[in-house]
Amino acid sequence: MTTATYDGKTDEFVIHTPEPKATKWWPGELGRLANYACIFAQLVIPDEDGDLNNYGVAPFMVQLRSLENHKHMPGVKTGDMGPKLGYHGKDNGWATFDQVRIPRDHMLQKFVQVDREGTFSIEGDVREMYTVMMYIRTGMIDKTRYFLARGLTIGLRYSVVRR
Repeated sequence: MTTATYDGKTDEFVIHTPEPKATKWWPGELGRLANYACIFAQLVIPDEDGDLNNYGVAPFMVQLRSLENHKHMPGVKTGDMGPKLGYHGKDNGWATFDQVRIPRDHMLQKFVQVDREGTFSIEGDVREMYTVMMYIRTGMIDKTRYFLARGLTIGLRYSVVRR
């Protein structure tokens, strides 16, 4: 999985995709259009002894492309997923990050926070972070019945008039 390691010396996070299977897939508008993305990465903070502590997934705002010429920022690679079945207008893409440095304040810190010393804290109920994701996924399942009904209607009508 993509990691975000806190560097207390520079007060920055280093976003890194360590291997191809950690590539971010399917985010909308990421392939060719987006200049910024909200990236979820494993939050890693070294302690005083240098041991790495993993605090789970946290959101980060990452600049993908230059605002002047739309070229990728150093260490960022993105691409389009290619043709899609039935949803051609969506620019779904993929992204990898190679030691991309972002300021500490680019971590979205409503529910989890990291101070300048690298101290991790949780604010409120972390289950709230997943509410929107779960709402969208259950909505997708709910909408599936309409598409299945349309396909079934087409199939039944065709079977009635077929010779």
